[in-house]
Amino acid sequence: MYQKFIINQDGVLKFGRVYQHRDLLDWHEDCPYGGGLWKIDESRGAILLYGRSFAFGLPDFSGLRRIDWSALGGKPRPLFYLPHWPNEEHIVPVSVHAY
Repeated sequence: MYQKFIINQDGVLKFGRVYQHRDLLDWHEDCPYGGGLWKIDESRGAILLYGRSFAFGLPDFSGLRRIDWSALGGKPRPLFYLPHWPNEEHIVPVSVHAY
């Protein structure tokens, strides 16, 4: 199992430990905003997002509307995207976009 995330059609970022990104989708969901991998960074107290989904592509955080923290114990943490992983010199804060 791998630590993966997706952003579904409603803009919900979902985390999980799955083999394929599609395993994070419920039967009525689609994944137009892509996905990738995640890891906990204890030194920053944050979740680092990186990579991409082979099935759904790179994450598009412009569609992010809500974060489902339930797979991570329900505890919100700061989110950062690493666009050039494993290079951590450039990290981008990720936030929810309001309509």
